[in-house]
Amino acid sequence: MKITILAVGTRGDVQPYIALGQGLRAAGHEVWVAAASNFEGFVREYGLHYARLDASFRDLLQSDALQQAMTSRNPIQRQREVLRMVHHSLELFAAGTWEVCQGADAIIYSTIAVTAYSVAEKLGVPCFWAPLMPVTRTRFFPSLTTPLGNGRSGLLNWLSHLIEEQAAWQPARSFVNQWRRQTLNLKPFPFWGPYGLLEERRLPVLYGFSAHVVPRPADWSERIHVTGYWFLDSLDGWQPPDGLVDFIEAGPPPVYIGFGSMFSRDAEATTRIVVEALRRCGQRAVLATGWDSLGGVELPETVFQIDSAPHDWLFPRMAAVVHHGGAGTTAAGLRAGVPSVIVPFAADQPFWAQRVYELGAGVRPVPHQKLSAERLAEAVSAAVSSSQLRRRAAAIGERIREENGVARAVEIVQDVVCSNAGENGQRVRDRAILPQRT
Repeated sequence: MKITILAVGTRGDVQPYIALGQGLRAAGHEVWVAAASNFEGFVREYGLHYARLDASFRDLLQSDALQQAMTSRNPIQRQREVLRMVHHSLELFAAGTWEVCQGADAIIYSTIAVTAYSVAEKLGVPCFWAPLMPVTRTRFFPSLTTPLGNGRSGLLNWLSHLIEEQAAWQPARSFVNQWRRQTLNLKPFPFWGPYGLLEERRLPVLYGFSAHVVPRPADWSERIHVTGYWFLDSLDGWQPPDGLVDFIEAGPPPVYIGFGSMFSRDAEATTRIVVEALRRCGQRAVLATGWDSLGGVELPETVFQIDSAPHDWLFPRMAAVVHHGGAGTTAAGLRAGVPSVIVPFAADQPFWAQRVYELGAGVRPVPHQKLSAERLAEAVSAAVSSSQLRRRAAAIGERIREENGVARAVEIVQDVVCSNAGENGQRVRDRAILPQRT
């Protein structure tokens, strides 16, 4: 069976889908991962087929326009501005999705691969929405990016999900529906979007996170699966940068500090805050520059700078991990069983930061907008010195390591595809013939 995985986003977003792809390949399937060109080498080094999507999430993240839009407190306005900026990218992505999915027997798509369902519908193949963060309506907790109230009202929680859906859908509605009509010869989605339709058609949802971190809400239907995390371990033969092992072993375990794909308009200023915080709390550190979120400052001997390193190798060697709260980095910190200090920037990061704090695996989040040397020093000191925090983080890490999210997701994919084949028989390929543009 040929399976195409559409992985759109940062490295932390793409990485879990490569892990899922490896699991599917081990089960005997032909797996293609479609991603931006800067991830081609990453996909291929893990033995998977690569297909190019002409959309650079990195360029978008580092644009001044997006940085300004993400500071808006109005979620609908924020979403409208973001989608306005990526309208051209959406057109490229729609065409690219159709191309890379040809011949697929099943399609798996990431949180923001918005055109994948329509392509699967046209091709007549099963598809799976595979978000890395909880976005399905529920009364048990609010939307990640549009919370209402204090999270204790089931009605407000439900409404917050409806608002977030519309904030994402309405700015894209005109383009998506025109593309469905004129290019795919499909009926347009309803005014309020595809969400009710997907529930009616029982679209399977694969959530690549752990129920130990986000318990499965009782009001989610059986089509929604929480599989456990999809971890991608470092390749055999990977070697750490020169001097890193010696630095780690030269004293007490250092802390890790890195903000991944978060672009900082003033990376030097952020780095100075980090260095001063480390001086105040007397901690050594491994500093990961990521996508230029840190760097440009002369570092003391107590700080070792790297571009990046596999989290499964590095994090267990740390006393604590300081990061931005991306879904993948948060998962890696929890799996390592060491305390976290999360400095959330935007999007789903405040949600993950709060969950880690509530689980007792990390200190109270330090929002990036409020980051200072004093606040960071206090947070790092608390994370390193609290024996209770270390015990709690270790216990959660043990539970997560006992799960096999990839194996569970592979099992679900195979069950659904086999069921679909049994009910519908051989799909009719000529459904996929596209009409001419009008």
